[in-house]
Amino acid sequence: MKEPTKPTKIENANDANTQAADFTEIPVLDLSAMFGNSRSAKQAMARELRNACINVGFFYVKNHAIPASVIQDVRNQTEQFFSLPRETKCKYDIGKLKRHRGFVPIGGLTAGPDEDPDQQEGYELGLELPADDPDYLSGSKLFGPNVWPEELPEFQEEVYAYFEAIFNLGRTLFRAFALALDLPENYFDKEITKPIAQLRLLYYPPNANEKSEPTMGIGAHTDYECFTILWQTEPGLQVQNRAKEWIEATPIEDCFLVNIGDMMMRWTNNLFRSTPHRVITQTSKKRYSFPFFFAANYDTVVRSLDSCCSETNPPAYPPTKFGYWVENMHAYSYVYRHDDRGKLPSPELE
Repeated sequence: MKEPTKPTKIENANDANTQAADFTEIPVLDLSAMFGNSRSAKQAMARELRNACINVGFFYVKNHAIPASVIQDVRNQTEQFFSLPRETKCKYDIGKLKRHRGFVPIGGLTAGPDEDPDQQEGYELGLELPADDPDYLSGSKLFGPNVWPEELPEFQEEVYAYFEAIFNLGRTLFRAFALALDLPENYFDKEITKPIAQLRLLYYPPNANEKSEPTMGIGAHTDYECFTILWQTEPGLQVQNRAKEWIEATPIEDCFLVNIGDMMMRWTNNLFRSTPHRVITQTSKKRYSFPFFFAANYDTVVRSLDSCCSETNPPAYPPTKFGYWVENMHAYSYVYRHDDRGKLPSPELE
């Protein structure tokens, strides 16, 4: 095993695919074909998806098959949780629990090790696994039972119903990505049998004075998983194009926003873009968002796909173990894992 080191993220997502034009808006894709049986309709959708992933790295999806009631339920529960007294929320502080479940207060997360703390509160949950799950029993911080606030009796049922709905949407998107990469539709299925799938419920406090400077809710960063599926209640998210311009990624009714993460960029040998983005708060309204970070299985080793490589375009990254990658990134982002910096196995295996 190599000496543990900080993992190397992409050098600059804006440097990849420089022949493509700068984007000024984020495309909206119709996902309905992926729920049908028409091969040609799926292929047409996959072509649009491929273009969006190459040129932008972000896209909205409509006709995603998730009921509005499921979304409204998770919003209601999220608002109720973050309205609880601070001492109540801190009963579930991730820093006390020392595993990746529970409440993350303001100051508990940064976009990078040298960044100021994000101005947001969060609540983390993942796959609901039993207390005798072998990974949990072995001490893993990424697997096991979720933590549910006892003060909100409907929180577990309604929030986890949303988790399961988004998880299924993520599986559908993985199949769409496979088609977009000229792979069998089920190519990624074997890599997501027990994935490091993480839902984060986020609350951004309002800007007290709309005429003041915007508050940086979260600094510029790229996501480190395969992709993120986001629902947001208010504007604030901005996406950076190659010209270093910040493009607004405002909420669109009945649409989820999806973005490519670093590991999908590695899997596609820089074909798909992991695009920098940030959140700024410049409104007096409370902002809630629900990012779902879809990673692969802990033991998945990501190698650049053969279809994305050639003699003139060799693999840009070494084989990378997914679980090690995520744990290292957590150590450089979450305060409760800062003590693990430099002590974890290197995710890059060569």
